[in-house]
Amino acid sequence: MTEPTLSRDAAHRRVLSNNLRDAARNSTELGSDPLRQRLGFGGRWTRRHWAHASLFASLGALVAAIVPGFSNTLQAPAGAQRTTMSLSLPPLALSKQQGQTGDSWQIVSVNHGETLSHLLDRLDVPETDQQRLLEHPGLKKSLAKLKPGTELAFDMPVGADGKPAALRSFRYDRDDSHRVELSLAGEKVAEKVIERPTETRTVVLSGKVGGSLYRSARKVGLSGGAIDTLTDDIFKYDIDFNSDVGANDRFSVVVEQTWREGELINTGPVLAATFTSGGKLYSGFRFVRDGKPEYFTADGRPLKRSFIRMPIPYARITSGFGMRRHPVLGRMRGHMGVDYAAGSGTPIMAAGDARVSFVGWKGGYGRTVILDHGRGYSTLYGHMSAFGNIRAGQRIAQGTMIGRVGSTGLATGPHLHYEFRINGVHRNPLSITMPPPEPLSGVQLAAFRSQVGPALTRIAKVENIIYAGDTGTRVAAALGRRGKKG
Repeated sequence: MTEPTLSRDAAHRRVLSNNLRDAARNSTELGSDPLRQRLGFGGRWTRRHWAHASLFASLGALVAAIVPGFSNTLQAPAGAQRTTMSLSLPPLALSKQQGQTGDSWQIVSVNHGETLSHLLDRLDVPETDQQRLLEHPGLKKSLAKLKPGTELAFDMPVGADGKPAALRSFRYDRDDSHRVELSLAGEKVAEKVIERPTETRTVVLSGKVGGSLYRSARKVGLSGGAIDTLTDDIFKYDIDFNSDVGANDRFSVVVEQTWREGELINTGPVLAATFTSGGKLYSGFRFVRDGKPEYFTADGRPLKRSFIRMPIPYARITSGFGMRRHPVLGRMRGHMGVDYAAGSGTPIMAAGDARVSFVGWKGGYGRTVILDHGRGYSTLYGHMSAFGNIRAGQRIAQGTMIGRVGSTGLATGPHLHYEFRINGVHRNPLSITMPPPEPLSGVQLAAFRSQVGPALTRIAKVENIIYAGDTGTRVAAALGRRGKKG
């Protein structure tokens, strides 16, 4: 008979057992067998020898016990059983079953150039429903100019053929807090105005410039318009945002946010702002004077200068004020202005708020504009290639585009000839001390101070929390002192 086949684990244990038994038997004999030589003796066993033998026996038993575990681990696991259960869907709402109004609203976003008629055609609204809706009084006027991104809602149940059967209702937002819903269910279009409560919060948005002022300001929640207000209106005259701003400079802006049903729907104009650049703190505060919003320092002085030095930004001066040889006439004569070289067509801005006193051709000046700024101040702009959208007698604001650079009249190339006059006398626009703008006074100053105090308190608190430590404390203290002075 043949022995039954042993498993791999049993055979392994048997080999180990036989080896240990042979080693023990040979250890009783005299001589120099391999085991005795490895253990370092050649005669009678001592206590130390028996200890070594016991150690080897224990190790062998331990290996015999561990190896089967590894063997079982390497075996492929049995396939897991999967059970499929049938789950019932929730019951269909009663309004869905009965086809009631409100079960098929479609929210549509207006694309650029689209009108309400375009949207109705896009949704395949039947002609009869379109006519009834468009004839509703006031609808065309309310939705005459749809901005891209505006959302309108149409309640249109789908028929058995998968196409809209009819337009049952239409709704739109008349303003931030009122929604108009028009129902076409009856013979007449029924209008319902739904009030949607809004909440206005005054918040302070603060951050560091980092790698980009625009990206950092957008990240904390400022709109593109608010960022332009910071750079072009409030701090334009004090900070060069092309070269003076560093990564560690920071800003804080006070704005009013309008929220509706947990959603931010509108952000108002900048009410106050601070900018710390190169360790120096600048601030500006919004105040409406004579119906026109302006920005002022904490003590009520306008941030906007009466005049800008250069009607063309980043232009190169090619001829200064004084005597010179005329490049066309070839003789010495007084040059009563400053020439700025720029490419033909470059926009020219009004140096200050003014009334347009002349627009037209003026001898060697070519196409010319003259502005009257009041209090005896006037400016002249010559050699234009074209005029802006202005006319004589019109009042314009500082920075308005009044024309474009050209070479009309006595000119050898495209440039702007700019003159500055006080009571009819020519002055050098590069060296004249510009008149300071009128500060607030009386009742206006008192009203302004009542607004500045709360704004300063908000900014100081945020600066102290965000920029904790000595820097934040100094900023908060400086703002606090300005608030007391105001």
